[in-house]
Amino acid sequence: MEYDERLARFRQGHLNPFNKAEDEPRGDKDLLHNEMKPDSFKSEPRFHPTDRVMDLGLAEDHFSRPVGSFIASDIEHLKQAIEDCKRLILELPEHSEKQKDTVARLIHLRLKLQELKEPDEDEPNMRVLLEHRFYKEKSKSVKQTCDKCSTIIWGLIQTWYTCTGCSYRCHSKCLNTITKPCVRSKVSHQSEYELNICPESGLDSQDYRCAECRAPVSLRGIPNEARQCDYTGQYYCSNCHWNDMAVIPARVIHNWEFESRKVCRSSMRYLSLMMSRPVLKLKEINPLLFNFVEELVEIRKLRQDVLLMKPYFITCKEAMEARLLLQLQERQHFVENDEMYSLQDLIDISSGRLSSSLTEIHTTFAKHIKLDCEGLLL
Repeated sequence: MEYDERLARFRQGHLNPFNKAEDEPRGDKDLLHNEMKPDSFKSEPRFHPTDRVMDLGLAEDHFSRPVGSFIASDIEHLKQAIEDCKRLILELPEHSEKQKDTVARLIHLRLKLQELKEPDEDEPNMRVLLEHRFYKEKSKSVKQTCDKCSTIIWGLIQTWYTCTGCSYRCHSKCLNTITKPCVRSKVSHQSEYELNICPESGLDSQDYRCAECRAPVSLRGIPNEARQCDYTGQYYCSNCHWNDMAVIPARVIHNWEFESRKVCRSSMRYLSLMMSRPVLKLKEINPLLFNFVEELVEIRKLRQDVLLMKPYFITCKEAMEARLLLQLQERQHFVENDEMYSLQDLIDISSGRLSSSLTEIHTTFAKHIKLDCEGLLL
């Protein structure tokens, strides 16, 4: 590696504390050899240096083998060498040169162990599993968490994948153990919300197991803590429920409540993918909501006006050239009907953002019809 070469040049002429050569001169260097106990690394293959370059233990025979030809003993030797390094670091004087050299050696040993476990060359760029479309990630600096094993993904030394459909992330070594299908397929096949508020049925109905992975759970936390998802009402283990927060559609529609609640990972992804989909027909689900929420009445009136203006725009040459209707492209359903709402629409109505933006667009449309429009398309 380039880093090894630079470090070797820097350390040129210095003593390698891991050099066991017997022809070293006596004196201070002898003392250094005595402090660095030879039996500390007895599990490693003996190192025969050709010069006095600090190579940090990367010239051993098992490192020089081609990728794919290593054997189980190589990994065991590396693991033992890593443990020996960790023990030696604690024994050496703090901030000493010898301790720094040992830390550098430890880092390289860990990198080599990871390379033997996960050779990048053998990993495909794209894999399809359970309707997930996984693509190998190129980023090395972004710190992520594996959705399968719940441990950190170290992008610098580990290969990892992300599903382009639902953003599921995992180590390459975890891919073949995935049991959760892609949430985007559920969105495509079943574009509707659970409209009952936290429909709990109890842990006994789940046989005291996680609703997703079926791991044993209990409210006492033995063997795993049972965490309730406020969207589904079911209980999940800590691997499937990370205490993510989300606005619950049923609470919005029935109570006009927008406080975020704890949901499981799959519910969080589902709600995220459904956020902008206009699947809520408020007039049928809860028509009384319009009697108590004045902002909804205002938005409905503005939408009705936009629908009345639409025929003018599709027959006006200037309006077509100016592409006025594209001002609503992020809410395309506003130019198709006045009944359907997305969860994002309701959140923006509650915050006041939708009222101000739609009023501005309504003013622009009305100005064109009353003042700017010069004629219709022939």
